[in-house]
Amino acid sequence: LEVTRMFLTFPGVVVVCLHLLGGSMETANEVDPYKILGVTKSASQAEIKKVYKRLVREWHPDKNKNEGAEDMFIKITKSYEILSNEEKRTNYDRYGQTDDTQPYGHGHYGHRHDHFYFDESFFHFPFNNKGNREFADGKYALHFNQYVNDVVPDSYKRPYLIKITSDWCFSCIHIEPVWKEVVLELEALGVGIGVVDVGYERRLANHLGAHRTPSILGVINGKVTFFHYAVVKEHLRQFVEDLLPQRLVEKVTDRNDFQFLNSWHEQNKPHVLLFDQVPVVPLLYKLTAFAYKDYVQFGYVDQGLSETANLLKQFNINTYAPTMLVFKESTDKPADIIQAKGMKKQIIDEFITNNKFLLVPRLVNQKLFDELCPVKQFHRRRKYCVLLITGDEESYTIGNQAFLTFASTNTLEVVRFAYVYQRLQQSLCDILLKTKDSTPPPPQVFILERRNAAGKVLYKEVAGGWNGTDEDKQRLLDELERLQKDPSILNYDAMLPELNNEFASMFLIRWIYTAYDYLSEILDDILHNNWREMMPLLSLIFSALFILFGTVVVQAFSDSSEDGKSKPKAKEGTKAENGSPGSSSTSSRPPKKNFVEVTELTDITYTSNLVKLRPGHMNVVLVLTDATKNVLLSKFAKEVYSFTGSLTLHFSFLNVDKHSAWMETLLEFAQDAMQIDTEEDDCARHKIDYTGYVLALNGHKKYLCLFKPVYTGEEGGSSEEEGPGGIHHKLDRLGLWMERLMEGTLPRYYIPGWPGLDKITGPK
Repeated sequence: LEVTRMFLTFPGVVVVCLHLLGGSMETANEVDPYKILGVTKSASQAEIKKVYKRLVREWHPDKNKNEGAEDMFIKITKSYEILSNEEKRTNYDRYGQTDDTQPYGHGHYGHRHDHFYFDESFFHFPFNNKGNREFADGKYALHFNQYVNDVVPDSYKRPYLIKITSDWCFSCIHIEPVWKEVVLELEALGVGIGVVDVGYERRLANHLGAHRTPSILGVINGKVTFFHYAVVKEHLRQFVEDLLPQRLVEKVTDRNDFQFLNSWHEQNKPHVLLFDQVPVVPLLYKLTAFAYKDYVQFGYVDQGLSETANLLKQFNINTYAPTMLVFKESTDKPADIIQAKGMKKQIIDEFITNNKFLLVPRLVNQKLFDELCPVKQFHRRRKYCVLLITGDEESYTIGNQAFLTFASTNTLEVVRFAYVYQRLQQSLCDILLKTKDSTPPPPQVFILERRNAAGKVLYKEVAGGWNGTDEDKQRLLDELERLQKDPSILNYDAMLPELNNEFASMFLIRWIYTAYDYLSEILDDILHNNWREMMPLLSLIFSALFILFGTVVVQAFSDSSEDGKSKPKAKEGTKAENGSPGSSSTSSRPPKKNFVEVTELTDITYTSNLVKLRPGHMNVVLVLTDATKNVLLSKFAKEVYSFTGSLTLHFSFLNVDKHSAWMETLLEFAQDAMQIDTEEDDCARHKIDYTGYVLALNGHKKYLCLFKPVYTGEEGGSSEEEGPGGIHHKLDRLGLWMERLMEGTLPRYYIPGWPGLDKITGPK
């Protein structure tokens, strides 16, 4: 009875709800992507791409002001998203289902989701309105250039958590509440957050290897790792923690505290100890250790263990709040301390930044020298560096300790103290000491002021050497007082060489650790059957093994017959060097030629010279016409001749009079990224003169680099009318473009696939 009253009281609500549900079902059933795009079910991806781009230009709301243009634009985008994804297309062809009609129990990860999270965003469709998009889509949106230039370098200091999404992804709404909660927590700890909308940044999504939405991935040290589990807060938090290297923080107890703190000399770093009552190292502390791994060594003390009681007593630790101690040259007394119930990231960062260096660090590489002794800036106060040149033998210990004692009493903010071992930084010491013999001089102190990044310094030698006596300390103190009053006492100048990297020998150890991390990840991928992401790595491993064992087998067979065939091989090599047709040199060096081999790109050479071009190889293609063929080929050969020694470059030409459809289709595929200056209407676009264009095509990775002519002839005249005296100027800057191509600095424009063979052969 009560239920009946409710329906009678609120009939309007029931009608509205039914109308909404009915409208939703009707819309879902009416979405036929093939009809909307106007293609058949047998249409190829290239045809779908071409039609989609034409319709998008026609119905974009910014250009088409007709009523209903926005709705049509949404339908076109939705249809293309379905048909451009083979999995979604197959699902639609079989069951007539799209993302919005699929059952929500279907998940993309290793474990199914137990719940579907509904909130107000379920009925929120933020199309073409950036102001109303989800908070992550606006604040954390990533673009391709931003990812390459900012995120990748920054990932060497902190990990990034990135979500791949799209406007029409209903499963993305499923994970949105958990994503919001995780972002708010992890961002406060220092984790970088990013969101990639496939509808706007498909290029970046392809670059990351994200083939479905939603996807979540992590980036650390420039490396991408995909998340495989159900999207819950605990799993995402553990995923970020697993991204970090395993040996960032050392567990310290009463048994190993002396070894940990006393290693400051070998590592040339301060050591930080965090005392807390939780048995596991907090994630915030691990993230801090990763950010400052090049400067500070981190340790963790679990206050709840009986094995740490002596440490708590020795440093008088109050257990009511986390405590952080930093140790420098002294292992008995901390150099600084903080204690707070809520250890915030800002507090820890400030604490570590103020204690990044020892009181007297050893200059072990150029990076440390640049930070300790910065180059003088006109808008800043002068900075001076007091440098002790000494040795690491036992006879130098007293003087080195005295220098440390003197530095610990320094109150001048503009003066930093450092030392070098002469045998490890010989070139630097020879310039300052002005010695050429191998006999090591006594320890000496210098006061330096760096003037430019090229190595120029002003300096003064403190007379009398350095033995650590009271007289030595007084002389150094007098010189520093004089320096404050008169900086001109630095009356010598020199050009210092770059310092040796004394820790370069640690590369092998770091490589072993990195290899261990990679093997661990491979095992994890195997456990989760993540074959799509594993294939590139497995392919690389098996290729390397195949080449290795193949070389051994070939060498074993060739050694047995080497003596009997050495002379004939020598003759064949001589014949090939003389340029005999059909011969090839056995030397690994490029052949010495006085000409450029340029082949025509036709239906016969299309597959071998482009589609199945070997990995790492590129084909540089000149676009010409019948009328300009001789002139452009001659100029092309002169510009690229100096690059013919590269074994990875091939040179071809394309006659646009015969194959204009292929050229137009190729640039149509890449038009989003290339932003080619084309006209709005299709008729005008066919009038573009492609003569003199040069394309560098990477057949394996499916991208191209474009050279556009720098000379177009007189206004109103076609390229054919310019004559031999002018047409060759189109390639005037091709040599500079080729240099940038070899350096890898040219922009790359990726395409979904090479145009079909029918575009190169044309109608018959």
